[in-house]
Amino acid sequence: MLFIRRLVFRSSIRSQSRVFCRTMSGPNDDVIEQIVCNENDIPDNGMQEFEIGNNGNKVLVVKQNNEFFAVGSKCSHYGAPLVKGALGNGIVRCPWHGACFNLKTGDIEDFPGLDSIPSFKVSVTNGNVKVSAKKCALENAKFVKPLTKRNPENKRTFIIIGSGPAGTECVEKLRQEGYDGRLILITKDNYLPYDRTKLSKALSSEVNSILLRSQQFYESGDIEILTKTSVESIDTSTKIVYLSNNEQLTFDAMFIASGMTPRSTPEVSKYDNVFTLRTIEDAHKIHQSLSSDCHLVVVGSSFIGMELAAATFSKVKSVHVIGRSDVPFKESLGKEIGERVQELFESKGVVFHMKTSVKNYIGYNNRLSEIELSDGQKLKADVCIMATGSKTNVEFLAGSNVVINSSNGTIEVDKNLETNVKGIFAGGDVANAPVYPSNAKSSLGHWQLATYHGKVAALQMLGKKTPIKSVPFFWTALFGTSIRFAGYNRGYTDVLINGDLENFKAVVYYCKGNEVVAVATVGSDPIAAQFAELLGSGRTLNKDQAIDNKWLTEEEDTVMCTRL
Repeated sequence: MLFIRRLVFRSSIRSQSRVFCRTMSGPNDDVIEQIVCNENDIPDNGMQEFEIGNNGNKVLVVKQNNEFFAVGSKCSHYGAPLVKGALGNGIVRCPWHGACFNLKTGDIEDFPGLDSIPSFKVSVTNGNVKVSAKKCALENAKFVKPLTKRNPENKRTFIIIGSGPAGTECVEKLRQEGYDGRLILITKDNYLPYDRTKLSKALSSEVNSILLRSQQFYESGDIEILTKTSVESIDTSTKIVYLSNNEQLTFDAMFIASGMTPRSTPEVSKYDNVFTLRTIEDAHKIHQSLSSDCHLVVVGSSFIGMELAAATFSKVKSVHVIGRSDVPFKESLGKEIGERVQELFESKGVVFHMKTSVKNYIGYNNRLSEIELSDGQKLKADVCIMATGSKTNVEFLAGSNVVINSSNGTIEVDKNLETNVKGIFAGGDVANAPVYPSNAKSSLGHWQLATYHGKVAALQMLGKKTPIKSVPFFWTALFGTSIRFAGYNRGYTDVLINGDLENFKAVVYYCKGNEVVAVATVGSDPIAAQFAELLGSGRTLNKDQAIDNKWLTEEEDTVMCTRL
């Protein structure tokens, strides 16, 4: 029986700078020591926040297997209070987006986010639990693990293709794990790696505000970032990569995380007021095209399309969404959530045209003016955003020996994220990779999972065999309503809903036979994180346990899960 109890929560969220201060090792560091509680005040597998010092700084104290641990109280991603999260075997999981942190070291073990959190020394004397913490670690919620510098005597070269979450994490993890050969990240983007997830929610984002790491950070680890550079081809026999700048690089190992490109067609891309969204330049073009008298049409009703519709609604005169399915998100979240989300959008004034398609794009002088639907209806379109899916960026692999999946264009990889060519790995949504825990292969466009792929690929490239053991976790926020999702629901057969979906306080269980394979939650944190932790620890949940949330005991805010 795994017994998890969460106790008192007190927190205020504020932005924190990144520091390299973490443990009790510096002799000149100011150290604060404080008895925080009695050893019996926290039950086994329980956690509680305590203020340390006089500045309101907090630590999270965890008791597990009668041993005490103390780490930073906030998730390094968006500052969520970890005391409200899910406690697993040696880890604590963020209640908002599922990031995991090691209780002993504070190391980030699953994502999103890149930073670890500080860890603190704990001692028990005469039943009193004392935390010893460096002042700088208390004042900074994030910890950046130091990077290995390049050793000129190491003649190996590792190349990473793509600056999304997978590529970004891969180069960082390689240096953190001691790789000291040449390390190159190649990206077509104009900038250093940045957080693309923010673009569909804030089109006017400035690149410096969403960079994942600074130029100084990469220089500190001798990581070469080649921006505005594309890979033209790869000779997998000689392990030579040919670049758009006419440079040729020989490599010893490679990680391909080239991602996807939004779909469009020549028929519509010829118009100056039709856009797709992938880069920050795309976001700025869309933002600059909008005005209070603008009629916006979004073609596509999945995550990018819906987030853009929500983000732009207050800036334009009207928003129309065109979708092929019955309701938005039907393929990913199911009809029930899709219907309720559509109602939310319609209450704001967004107009939907579902179970239909575009028959004709009508325009003059390189500008789209109308969109004709398959039912004959015509929509005025001052601006149109295409959100109709993506295609893989694998053109540069033509002529190589790397096997591409013929049905979806993804790169085939094994359980180690390695392609059929030894030494060449692939991850993120460009890879057809095993999905934990079923190990069914799929390409999932989740920021969290792509980041995890980068970590695993780095370890594999260094010969450190690491199984994929990350539960897919994604989220969205629409008109102030947050939806969390954990698991893999491809091929689910039944849906069980607990709570009040009408008022956005519900848990939706996706079942395949009698087994719950995924959950989606609204207004019900941290249940998605708890379910991810359940699957991550090798357990399962059946439909009977999910009825009325039986696997969750509300008494004293306690979580109880039976190990199967």
